[in-house]
Amino acid sequence: MYMPKILTAIKKPSRRGGYAMSTQKHKVFVSYHHANDQLYRDQFEKVFADYHDIMISKSVQIGDIDSNLKTETVRQKIRDEYLSDSTVTVVLIGTLTWQRKHIDWEIASSIRDTKNSSRSGLLGILLPTYNSKLYPYTIPPRLYDNVKCGFAKLYKWDTNPKTVQSWIHEAFSNRNIIIPDNSYPSFSNNRSGDRWQ
Repeated sequence: MYMPKILTAIKKPSRRGGYAMSTQKHKVFVSYHHANDQLYRDQFEKVFADYHDIMISKSVQIGDIDSNLKTETVRQKIRDEYLSDSTVTVVLIGTLTWQRKHIDWEIASSIRDTKNSSRSGLLGILLPTYNSKLYPYTIPPRLYDNVKCGFAKLYKWDTNPKTVQSWIHEAFSNRNIIIPDNSYPSFSNNRSGDRWQ
């Protein structure tokens, strides 16, 4: 079976800090599957925003947005109240992350450059719950397209603050150098199945 070059996009942490470190803290929006991966989102923010103070969290917390609102209202609130002030979007990838419509919308909104909101950098982190071997069609398709075009990168879960800070800073630095691919059709609903293609 042919495996696209996306597999080479998974970066392993460098013991020597392979990227130039920045002392600049970036405003990070974390996109994740709320029902399945809340514990990892909480750990990510606690370790990197609270304890090590390498980022500023701009994420939606549970209960921040009324779940009874219309779809378009939810999309607008996320775009205008959370994503407009962030500079990097981190997608935490578990087993069913690719199925979620909100994750697709968050990625689409974050990589769009508009007069009210500049484009954010983008990266994906494979959670320990993700299958040990990367299968491209089980990561969010819009993220997949952006890994293929070089705008985004994928990494394996790591709790080293210098490593994660370098990932975030690299995504921030690349956001205006490489043009993202936002052509994937927007999800209208959550999806099901074991892959998107």
